[in-house]
Amino acid sequence: MVDINPFAIFMAAIFTNNMLLSNFLGMCSFIVVSKDIKTSLNLGQAVTFVMVCTTSINYIIYYQILVPLELEYIKFIIFIIVIASFVQLVEMFIFRYFKALYYALGIFLPLITVNCAILGASLFMVIREYSLLQSVFFGLGSGIGWTLAIVIMAGIRDKLKSAPIPENFRGASITFITAGIMALTFLGFSGLVRI
Repeated sequence: MVDINPFAIFMAAIFTNNMLLSNFLGMCSFIVVSKDIKTSLNLGQAVTFVMVCTTSINYIIYYQILVPLELEYIKFIIFIIVIASFVQLVEMFIFRYFKALYYALGIFLPLITVNCAILGASLFMVIREYSLLQSVFFGLGSGIGWTLAIVIMAGIRDKLKSAPIPENFRGASITFITAGIMALTFLGFSGLVRI
């Protein structure tokens, strides 16, 4: 286990090691869903919830079952099964109690399953040898960092709709340029906390 304060891990996961802008994980839904602030915020909340819960569950399964049985090599399969199962439960819950949100997220809700940022959080937790508490804070910080990035992007894209952008830069071009500038901006936080 590494000796890093869980709060430092939490802050680093949001700013200095942002899952999206430092590791470029979860880019597909980041680019596609970031057209509307409200939808981006809702998806970010769902991703954060799934990330915190699956990181914790995967930690327990990894250290309580896989390591004692020397089955660490199947961690990818187990982690993906846990994430897919948990997303299905969340999808059924949202469909039952929050139908407007369910239809607003549309196809992107089940696609949380293939959001590689969530799998990345579980794998980083193992690679960096975090404790359970550190893993929970890392999952929470990574989810909040992912949400922060997608909401900022949605706000920028909303402003770009009325901006005088040359025709060749409209659409995906300006979105990727904006994502690159955002990544450079978050790089400015890199000296604050290292994990």
